[in-house]
Amino acid sequence: MSPARAAPAGSGAPAGETAGIEANPGPGQASPVDTKAGTGDILHRGGALSPASEEYLTWLAVEQGRSRNTLAAYRRDLIAFEAYLASVGVDPDAADPDVLQAYLARRRADGLSPASLARALAAIRGAARHRLEEDGGTDPTDGVAAPRRPGRLPKALDEEQVARLLAAADTPDPVGRRDRAMLELLYGTGMRVGELVALDLDDVGGDSGLIRVLGKGNKERLVPLGRCASAALADWLGPGGRPELAPARWARRGDAEALFLNQRGGRLTRQGVWTVLRTRSARAGLAPVHPHVLRHSCATHMLAHGADIRVVQELLGHASIATTQIYTKVTIEHLRRVIDIAHPRAAPGRHR
Repeated sequence: MSPARAAPAGSGAPAGETAGIEANPGPGQASPVDTKAGTGDILHRGGALSPASEEYLTWLAVEQGRSRNTLAAYRRDLIAFEAYLASVGVDPDAADPDVLQAYLARRRADGLSPASLARALAAIRGAARHRLEEDGGTDPTDGVAAPRRPGRLPKALDEEQVARLLAAADTPDPVGRRDRAMLELLYGTGMRVGELVALDLDDVGGDSGLIRVLGKGNKERLVPLGRCASAALADWLGPGGRPELAPARWARRGDAEALFLNQRGGRLTRQGVWTVLRTRSARAGLAPVHPHVLRHSCATHMLAHGADIRVVQELLGHASIATTQIYTKVTIEHLRRVIDIAHPRAAPGRHR
């Protein structure tokens, strides 16, 4: 396996995976950053920022190792806040909690979700506190609480739906082999879509049955491959699979090492994964499936079948066990529904 690489797109959120830090594009939307774009490109992309905010983003990238998508999302949040300050005639160094509350109220009225508001506040708070440590001044986030987010349980497919989705990609052509291997990896390992598209050939450990994943905060983990994922990956890497999509001449440096290729012979992107899932889920007769749904499904099904929560935490690369515990709620809800349906004395009105 190769030495450590730069963090993949879609990894590393400062406030944890459930805080909405990652800027995941939806179907038909472009990913905010190119998977292989340099961090320096992210730091200087988009509108102008104050020197203090630019310094904060640089510190996040260099000292904290934040992901490209996190940097892009924070940049957008800081640009929006500073544009608002300019519109009301307030210097960034003179902003106070009242101004920040008015800004958050404006964004809420514009329809920004609680998760996005919480991310915006995290970006503004981080920049303000970084500036305070360097230059002093006032903290506009002092006493401002993050918007309360609804405690929604993550959506997961049931096992029959997963089987249908995987079967929809089970075709012998190169694209079918790629899609089946990709979906088996997402479901079998629970890896994030950004981690998937950043995989290189030498991250697959030969006969070891392990795959090296570089996750949030540049943290590396070794993940075991199950029987089905290993077989699908071998099928994709063998004759009739990846070699059929590999071009005679590589257009970009690094594409030659990519584990998953698009039909033009370049590295598969996050948006490419979205397209694959949209196509395959439609063929399976399912509603469009978000890549993260397979991660949720992996964790939920493992816990439902008796896996230790610490094992699931390690598999998914969660820094905190609290993030993994949300899946136990999903499992409990499933058990409650089964009991209500199947137990003669569970549902209201039965055998009183």
